[in-house]
Amino acid sequence: MGAYDLTGRTALVTGGAGGLGAEMAEALARAGAAVVIGDIKEDAGRATADALKQSGAKAAFVSLDVTDDASWEAAVAATIAELGGLDIVVNNAGLEVTALLADLDPDEARRMLEVNLLGPALGIKYAFRAMRPGGPAGAGGAVVNISSVAATIAFPGIACYSATKSGLDRLTRVAAMESGKLGYGVRVNCVYPGLVANEMGIKLANDVVALGLFPSAEEAVGAVVGLTPLGRLGVASEMADAVVFLASDSARFITGAGLPVDGGMGM
Repeated sequence: MGAYDLTGRTALVTGGAGGLGAEMAEALARAGAAVVIGDIKEDAGRATADALKQSGAKAAFVSLDVTDDASWEAAVAATIAELGGLDIVVNNAGLEVTALLADLDPDEARRMLEVNLLGPALGIKYAFRAMRPGGPAGAGGAVVNISSVAATIAFPGIACYSATKSGLDRLTRVAAMESGKLGYGVRVNCVYPGLVANEMGIKLANDVVALGLFPSAEEAVGAVVGLTPLGRLGVASEMADAVVFLASDSARFITGAGLPVDGGMGM
């Protein structure tokens, strides 16, 4: 089970069909949590949930568009109905569109704002309603928002993405204060993942080359590594372990905090 025991708790992970979200879902399940995968990618989401079940975990899939209020309401209700409660919400779903500010597409910028900032805000809304005293879950819990090292550095080509992830940091802290002041019993924290060589990370490297910012993807990655004191990219399991920690009782006196898991890049 490891140091952080989540036995008896239920977690909802947005964007959990693949990538970092799937890794986080697996880590939560290994720690003992029942896990619901929330995603717009239904086939991949069901496959991830099925894989968790085959490993012995209690898991389910719910269709969830994080930008839609009614979709959040239905997903949280389905989670509680199917798995008997809700103790952890991981707001992981995210979108990155690389662009120079001089070439900004307003529609792409709005989409990032909706997915990366409105989505977690709605997730916090329904987590609070479910977990606070008198809610259908009602036992308190933890929200973990997935920000990015992009919130703490100035890297070319990702201005709007960086802005949404910086906004998520502020959202996290205000949410933590509201929960505390109103006695909801819900801790709210965020994680700043560093660059990982997954689909999103590889796409970013190729995108900055296409924009003429770096001569090759290898040099783009090398620039990131050069800015990282630990001298390497991150791996998904390292981000997932941080989520499990913040969701667990080992972090019971931590709220309104941002945990960098970036090898020191953003310090």
